Amino acid sequence: MKITVLVGSLRKLSYNRQLAATIGERHRDKFALTVADIRSLPLFDQDEEEDAPQPVRELRRSIADADGVMLITPEYNWSVPGVLKNALDWLSRVDKVMIGKPVMIAGASTGQMGTIRAQLHLREVLAGMRARLLPPAGNEILIAGAAQKFDAATGRLADEATLRFVDEVVGRFVEFVQAER
Repeated sequence: MKITVLVGSLRKLSYNRQLAATIGERHRDKFALTVADIRSLPLFDQDEEEDAPQPVRELRRSIADADGVMLITPEYNWSVPGVLKNALDWLSRVDKVMIGKPVMIAGASTGQMGTIRAQLHLREVLAGMRARLLPPAGNEILIAGAAQKFDAATGRLADEATLRFVDEVVGRFVEFVQAER
């Protein structure tokens, strides 16, 4: 199984990038995880959407070829980071590769509420894109206080209770993806 991840932070040592790496390592026996490059995407331009730049074509191909998609993102100003929204705008047009695509959302933040507002906004955006979202009940990975839950030396999620919950949700996502194959 192939899973493509869009990480909503460009920072190399972001907790969300580390969460993606943790998930990829812990579940490599279930799927191959690829982190998509959204850094190189130009700003969405409707004048270019039909003959999109190479980075956009590569992102669209990666999503189209994936069995499922994970969006792992911080929350900026109570919403979705612009770089992630830009990627979704490119994916929502022309080929519309997100239609029917199984999607799981997760996020980590140093704040007390995790990434709840960003995830709510993502759910609205993804509903408009007609993606197939993992139902939120019991599946919301909202990692708050991330600085205390990630190991600075390894760059991986280390909090045992959080790891158990993430593993459970990822397991349900795998089942969700397989149910439609």
